Parts: sequence; structure tokens; C-alpha cells
Amino acid sequence: MKLHELTSQLLDECGKCRPRHARMREEEREPDFFGEVKPYADQVHSLIAEWQNRSKEWILQDHPKHVREAQIENAAEMMTQFVVQSFYPKTGKKRFYDSIQSAEYLLKTMLMSMEEETHRAE
Repeated sequence: MKLHELTSQLLDECGKCRPRHARMREEEREPDFFGEVKPYADQVHSLIAEWQNRSKEWILQDHPKHVREAQIENAAEMMTQFVVQSFYPKTGKKRFYDSIQSAEYLLKTMLMSMEEETHRAE
């Protein structure tokens, strides 16, 4: 899968975490870890790992102006955590929402940078 596609998928996933968390808070229930959380999180975590590797390659190859490897590491770690946390109603909103916002900002910055590169190459 291409980096642009992975980045878009993860951006969509970030958008799904807030409503999921709100729904879980509304329902006031603990999820079934092995039935709900783990299968979903495993799928997303594999996307994050692939995205992380491809992003590092992209940084080394294309030297994007506003994206650094440390940002990729931090965003991957945050996404890994908040995907799981989104299933739990006791997750604190402030830090949870801030983490999502930070990851979304990086993912959007990457998409803009990739699109700029595409236009320059044409």
C-alpha cells in the first residue's frame, strides 16, 4: 500500500476514535477486550507499523520540509494508544482529544507535502 493511502486511512481512523469514545461513554460499558478491542486494534496497529516504516523511508528519500522522523515516532505511539483508549469510557477526554488532534495535524501536513511533491514533479 502506498504511503499516501496509508496516511489517508489513518486520518480516517483518527476521525472514528472521537465518536467511538463518545458512544462508549454514553453507553457506560466496558468493552469485551478479546471480542471487540483486540481484533480491531491489531488491524489498525499493523497499518500504523506499515505507515511508520514507509514514512521513515519517505523522509530519508524526499526530505519533506515540515516532517521529521521524531514526529513519525511520536504520532505512531499516540495512535497506537488512542485507538485502544477510544473503546474505554474512563479515558480522560483532554489528553485523548489532544493526542488525536496532534496526530491529525501531522497526517494532514504529510498529505499536503506529498501533494506538493506531486505537483512539482509534473
